[in-house]
Amino acid sequence: MTQLSVNINKIATLRNARGGSNPNVVKVAKDCERFGAQGITVHPRQDERHIRRQDVYDLKDVVSTEFNIEGYPDDRFMKIIEDVRPTQATLVPDPPDVLTSNAGWDTVKNEKLLSDIIRQLKTWGVRTSIFIEPENHLMDGAKKCGTDRVELYTEMYASSYAKDPSQAIKDYASSARHAHEIGLGINAGHDLDLKNLKYFKEQIPFVEEVSIGHALICDALYFGLENTIQMYLRQLDV
Repeated sequence: MTQLSVNINKIATLRNARGGSNPNVVKVAKDCERFGAQGITVHPRQDERHIRRQDVYDLKDVVSTEFNIEGYPDDRFMKIIEDVRPTQATLVPDPPDVLTSNAGWDTVKNEKLLSDIIRQLKTWGVRTSIFIEPENHLMDGAKKCGTDRVELYTEMYASSYAKDPSQAIKDYASSARHAHEIGLGINAGHDLDLKNLKYFKEQIPFVEEVSIGHALICDALYFGLENTIQMYLRQLDV
């Protein structure tokens, strides 16, 4: 079964809006696991507009499922990974000033940078994943860099899904098959939700993990966190 990793960035955003510790990021992470989530994802940006560096350290000894830390691999990020040693580090090519991740890596152009970073991560025993767009040559580049997995950047799929699901998934299914055939694990994330997740899993049954935050937290406002996590898990049980 594809694992559900809950991205708790939005919980930190809500907390930061008023200061203090309500909602409590650590408690929410523990509750997500208790409600069935198989992983917790965080993205500690330099400006700390949601998850803060200290949050990551606070979560280190609390998360009992898979801990996935995503971000741009600068010195700050690498120091966090060295200290925390999460299950997985997901490398994202976004500079500090962007609102959210909006593009995948050019694994050909950035081969040396990624190869060096991945080599270091592996010495720390951390599984690596590269945020990437659905193109076969980028998958080949990712393989050459030595990563364990790729995370499909699914915004294009999500934005096109309502108009034509079969066309929206076409490039993703093709590139995922190619990546699978050359030995890469497949993760996915960005704008996946209760409307489009089931079809995505049906078309790419070997996807190993989806990381979902914004949509899941928005749904939890209406359905409650425990019920929402179960709803997402049911979409993956196909």
